[in-house]
Amino acid sequence: MDCNINRRSFLKKMAVGAATVTFPFQAGTANASGNKPNIIFIMADDMGYADLGCYGQKKIQTPNIDRLAGEGVRFTQCYSGSTICAPSRSVLMTGQHTGHTRIRGNMCRVGGSVGYKGKRKVRRMYLTEEDRTIGHVLQKAGYRTCLVGKWHLGAYTPDAGPLDRGFDEFYGWLVRTGATSGYYPVKRYRNRELFDVPGNENNGRSYYSTDICTDDAIKFLKNNEDRSFFLYLAYNNPHSPLEVPELGPYVNEDWPNYIKTYAAMVHRLDQNIGKLMRKLIELNIDRRTIVFFCSDNGPRSEPTQQLTEVADFFNSNGLLQGYKRDLYEGGIRIPMIVRWPGKVSVGKTSDLAWYFADFLPTAAELTGVKPPENIDGASIVPVLLGQKQDLPDRFLYWEYFEKGFQQAVRWRNFKAIRLERDEPLLLFDLSQDLAEQHNIADKHPEVVARIEQYLKSARTESANWPIQLES
Repeated sequence: MDCNINRRSFLKKMAVGAATVTFPFQAGTANASGNKPNIIFIMADDMGYADLGCYGQKKIQTPNIDRLAGEGVRFTQCYSGSTICAPSRSVLMTGQHTGHTRIRGNMCRVGGSVGYKGKRKVRRMYLTEEDRTIGHVLQKAGYRTCLVGKWHLGAYTPDAGPLDRGFDEFYGWLVRTGATSGYYPVKRYRNRELFDVPGNENNGRSYYSTDICTDDAIKFLKNNEDRSFFLYLAYNNPHSPLEVPELGPYVNEDWPNYIKTYAAMVHRLDQNIGKLMRKLIELNIDRRTIVFFCSDNGPRSEPTQQLTEVADFFNSNGLLQGYKRDLYEGGIRIPMIVRWPGKVSVGKTSDLAWYFADFLPTAAELTGVKPPENIDGASIVPVLLGQKQDLPDRFLYWEYFEKGFQQAVRWRNFKAIRLERDEPLLLFDLSQDLAEQHNIADKHPEVVARIEQYLKSARTESANWPIQLES
């Protein structure tokens, strides 16, 4: 497509066949006073580091996300908050890493609220009224805040939803259970009310969840184009189960059907992001809107759902070791793209090491408010603007409980992992060993000692995830 096409002609053409056309980002001018940008944070679910063309994917077509990277900054060393869903999102919302944030696992051993995952009774923890979220911070800055899609931070507690934790509007599902679950949900929340999804009743498959999310997000944009807003758009694609309305460009590929389905799910997500970006341009607000795109953790790898074959077929993690539920790089290193026309450098690649805890203070600086004092993250605004930034000689921290108590630390180019409680640390030099194949702990005792010293104060005990029960 010619990126210099007349704007009016382009938008007219977009009305036909919009689901399959990529978008140019050059259009749009600021139409609001002040320098505070709108903020859109888009999150995919269980997408691998190398599932996108701009991160090396060769088989799945992601032209819109690739264009997003071409018009912004592509980060090669960004990390999620955790290797699984709920704690990763808790880190994003609170600016606290998993040694401090309220929710440290999908399910907890003690406390929380009780519900069902399928037929299995489980406990989940929720964000409490004490927790200050990015929504609270941006409300203080005068922003209209909205979550579209997946919350998963309220457990089974009715008064711990997004509207109770800093969001003015909510369209999506609270936890993956009941009539609101799946890619063809029967019901969906509109703020606090449940509404029927037309065409999905009685096992109907008319309205796909990813498409619903995009339509809801676009309605929010249209309703708030003349004010400052924060949109957190949390898609479910390409999380299992593998379902998609059509196989699109992969229908004739000589691949197993589940392989084609995964590719189509990623492609469908890409096309929806294209639709969203076209609306930003049409509303003439793209140049005053900063857009983040990422995944919540690494890709799934479970033989019972054929997900191991999927990840291997597409080389979803590139050179990285591990998957979702691992603290190796493949479980926590994610694609991250940031676009802000006229502010963020075009087509730049950054190797800055940062993680979800940094988003809250970054958004606070962008909007001119002070973040809460008890956060672990640091603002990366100077890096986004192409300036030099002397981040402190800091440690990035993760902990994980489903395999016992595990910890990981990133410091400079070093990555340390403790796979079992009280075991010695494994140490890797990521600048030389990205795949984490060579444990060099015995060669760098001074580094191990410094990380061990940090670990003594890295975390606080959690009543919901007591370590003594995780041996």
